Amino acid sequence: MPVRVEETSSSSSTSSSSSAPSQLSGENSSGHTSPPVCTLLTVGQAFSGTQNVSSLQKDEAWRVNVRIQGCDLDHGYLCGTMEALNVPMADTPVVTFWEGEIVDGKNYTFFTGKWEASSEDDIRHWTKFPSFQPFLEKVKVDGGKSLDLISYPYIFMRWKEQYFVNVGTDCGLTIAGFYYVCFSCTDGSINGFYYDPNSSPFQKLELKSTNEGRSGFSFSSYELQ
Repeated sequence: MPVRVEETSSSSSTSSSSSAPSQLSGENSSGHTSPPVCTLLTVGQAFSGTQNVSSLQKDEAWRVNVRIQGCDLDHGYLCGTMEALNVPMADTPVVTFWEGEIVDGKNYTFFTGKWEASSEDDIRHWTKFPSFQPFLEKVKVDGGKSLDLISYPYIFMRWKEQYFVNVGTDCGLTIAGFYYVCFSCTDGSINGFYYDPNSSPFQKLELKSTNEGRSGFSFSSYELQ
């Protein structure tokens, strides 16, 4: 979802966590363990909730819908659309297309390494998820390359919006930042925090899975250019 550029404030929030059952796992032909298999993280799955875009001036929350349009777990990739329904400066819902990186230790680590995010920024955002705490010390060393995430009941991701679908870039919103995301395989809930050094910090995304009909596309392999 696009986020309005605002002066940086010191607000922050935390997300909740809960225990979860074990997941299915396996190995591919190269001998690497595959990412966690989760029935709620699949093509066509829809989510709805809010994003808090509060600032020092006022509190505001946008209603948000997300749908997964593509998913390639072997390459740590997924993509989808995000729709913001009550953006004050927009006459219609604003839709963006995003691409995601799944933190699996093979394709991507907890260190972002781009989008103006330092390793300190990464640690500051990941530690807002209680489910990340067991990994903190190892992540500080190498970004979590040595971690075994295959049986963990949470999936960590980054979502980066690529373009506006139904409005122009002059709409008064920005998609310059990206989301740190934690996905629960128990109930399909999503918590995220938006990072953009030019926007209010720690804008919180909270989504729940819905029972809408599924649609989208899948592919056996996909390479980020």
